[in-house]
Formats: sequence, structure tokens, C-alpha cells
Amino acid sequence: MKAEDAFDDELEQGEEQELYEHLRIVTDKGQGLLRIDKYLMNRIENASRTKIQAAADAGSILVNEKPVKSSYKVKPFDVIQIVLPNPPKDTEVYPEDIPLNIVYEDDDLLLVNKKAGMVVHPGYNNASGTLVNALAFHLQGNEFMKEHNVRPGLVHRIDKNTSGLLVIAKNEISMAKLAKQFYDHSIERSYKALVWGDFEENGGTITGFIGRSPRDRRVFQLYSDESKGKWSVTHFTVLERFGFATLIECRLETGRTHQIRVHLRSTGHPLFADDTYGGAEVVCGPEGNKFKQFIRNCFELMPRQGLHAQSLGFVHPSSKEKVFFNSELPEDFQAVLEKLRKYSAFHPDAELA
Repeated sequence: MKAEDAFDDELEQGEEQELYEHLRIVTDKGQGLLRIDKYLMNRIENASRTKIQAAADAGSILVNEKPVKSSYKVKPFDVIQIVLPNPPKDTEVYPEDIPLNIVYEDDDLLLVNKKAGMVVHPGYNNASGTLVNALAFHLQGNEFMKEHNVRPGLVHRIDKNTSGLLVIAKNEISMAKLAKQFYDHSIERSYKALVWGDFEENGGTITGFIGRSPRDRRVFQLYSDESKGKWSVTHFTVLERFGFATLIECRLETGRTHQIRVHLRSTGHPLFADDTYGGAEVVCGPEGNKFKQFIRNCFELMPRQGLHAQSLGFVHPSSKEKVFFNSELPEDFQAVLEKLRKYSAFHPDAELA
């Protein structure tokens, strides 16, 4: 059940209409007084304050079985319910015959090289066509997959518009051992990233606490205050310089949501073509329409952020040996790099504007 989906359904209230519970929360004993619209914004992913207030106005938010206004202040042990006239959406994942680029597979795990544009897990506005739907088809006879239908074997994710490697567990033991390695940050992960601008140094480390933006809860930002997010560490090395853009390798020590994208934006070097974190426009470079058109052509070649999960290294759950997997950059990424190389060769002064 996705609670944020509920707020996008039509909020109608009728005296004789049957209502269905979509979400139930019991507040903690130490809960301080807080408006319920603010409280639910922090508890429900992708739920805006406007949607929550609309639900309250429609009588769809109950506290201790009574409708409340959005200004109601939650107290310890309050029982909060969201009720709507439509039943909760089906959460079962259905198999779909979607081609997968399988890099490796054995009895314990498989590695997939995910293409950019494919969502990993079904969710809001993505009920089908996801990696999980494809895995459900590929592993139809696997009992572990049937038991974990909603999240079959996933121990980590990458963003929809990021390409690259993902490891999937095929049984309970593999799931536990791989998940433990991710939790301990012992997994070796490297990404290729194309970013705006040039670096003075040849490498470095970016740290900080990643949390949701107070202005837009769909995006994240870097904080110095530990109360506002989770600790994050990214190490980077410069691989190739183009003057107005740079190809780097990023090695993750932690794995927070949008970590590389948030970290690089915080340094003033957003990912090339990242429309969420400021990279889908001309950030720097020569002035003039010719350069702008050149960048637009690059965006058309690679209409997604320049980020590829290139390698994964971990201890195999059965053999207990260290294994390492690597993937080539996809064609769209390589095509843009070639254009940048040619441009910088003919325009050696194409530095920061």
C-alpha cells in the first residue's frame, strides 16, 4: 500500500458511502504537539501539505475515529487513520516479459545492467514496466520471489534515469548476507559521472547530512546539521577534463537517496543533464548561441543525468570469495563523451565563463 497514492484519488465523502482505511498510525508516547498536516508530511513520502489539507477538508483524516481539521495538533498515543471511498490499490507485483541485460547469474544471485529510464520498483505513476516486474517474470519458479513479491530480492536501488549494475538476491540467505554488507558499507561501488565545470583538485571527498528539502520534499539537499539528515560520504577522482565539464569516478562509502546528485550539486558541479538538481541547463562554458545549441544537442543524445553505476564488488554469499563486476558505459553516455572530446579539441579555450 502506498499512502501517497491515496491523496491523488478523488476525495469524495458521502453519508452512505463505504470508507476504506489506507493508513493507520499510532503516535509515540513522547510525541509533542504538532499540526497534523505537518506531522503527516513527515510520515508519508511524496504527500504535499496541500493534498493532506484537502484530505482533512473532505473528512478523510480521522484521529481516534473522529474527523479532524488540518490544524489539529497530534498528541501522544493518537490513532490516526486516512480513510477514502476507494479501496487501497493492489500492491502485488505482476510478472512482465521485459528484456533484462543479465551480467551474471547463479543459484544465489543475479546482476542486472539496468538501462536508463527503467524504474526499479513499482510505485506512484509506475505500476508496471519496472525492473521488479521483469524480475518477477524471469524468476517465476523461485519460491523466495513469491514470498517477497513486492520487493523480490532487492537489496539496493539506483534512480530511474541512472544506468548500471544492480545485484539481486535469489534466496533468504543471500538476501541477508548481501543486505548486511550494504548496511556495513563494505560493498565496493563506483560510478562514472559527467558533471558541469572543472575541478581545481584531482580528487576529494564530499561529506554531510542528506535530508529532504523543506521547499520540495521530492528532492534532497546537504546539511551540516545532523538532526536534518543522514550522514553521507562520497569519494571522487577526476578522469577526464573538458574545460566546462568533467568526467569523474565516484566511490560511495554510504548509500543515501540521490547521494551523488546531491553531493555534486552542493559543490557547484551538478550532474550533466540532471533536470532535478540543476544540470539540465548551461551552467558554465563559452557564451553564445553556438555553444548553447551544442549543449542542447548533447542533451538530446543523453536525455537523462550523466550517471552510470559502473562496478560492484562484494563477498559472494555462498563461496565467501570476493567477486567484482564491471559494466561498460551505455551508448548514449559514450556518444556525449565523444562530442565533448571533439568540441574541447577544436575549442581548447572552452573553459568556465
